[in-house]
Amino acid sequence: MTAPLIETERLRLRAHTAADFTASARLWADPEIVRHIGGAPSSPNQSWQRMLRYPGLWALLGYGYWAVEEKATGAFIGESGLADFKREISPSIDGAPEAGWVIATDRAGRGYATEAVTAILAWCDAHRAEEETVCIIAPDNAASVRVAEKCGFTGPEKARFGGANTLLFRRARGG
Repeated sequence: MTAPLIETERLRLRAHTAADFTASARLWADPEIVRHIGGAPSSPNQSWQRMLRYPGLWALLGYGYWAVEEKATGAFIGESGLADFKREISPSIDGAPEAGWVIATDRAGRGYATEAVTAILAWCDAHRAEEETVCIIAPDNAASVRVAEKCGFTGPEKARFGGANTLLFRRARGG
């Protein structure tokens, strides 16, 4: 299985291709992007390894990540989707697809993350049986907290991941 095409008013969510590598590597090398996601910019090799994981999520789980493309320009502007990264997190999120999103700095503040995540969650509700989706967000990432809340996630619960405090949000199926 590969990522199905999802279209929204302004976005095209599609499977990644090798042609996305340069834009994806640029995205993950941006210090502003990774400030709340691990803190260190990704090397080209790390970005390539990330892209290689995306088809594996689809093949093994039946869900995964989409490339986010701006319809008006055809530009690759981010990545969003669902995953099971087998995180060692307390409380556990085992069995719940974990939503994630990242939108290029030059496209931030336009509602693209909310639009993409809303479409992905609608796809999940229509095609998956899980009763809940989750997301984890760094405590100081106010923009992502707003996206989660707009998309129907509730919380936050306090959680521990990687030796640090994080916020855990949950969304019931159809939420």
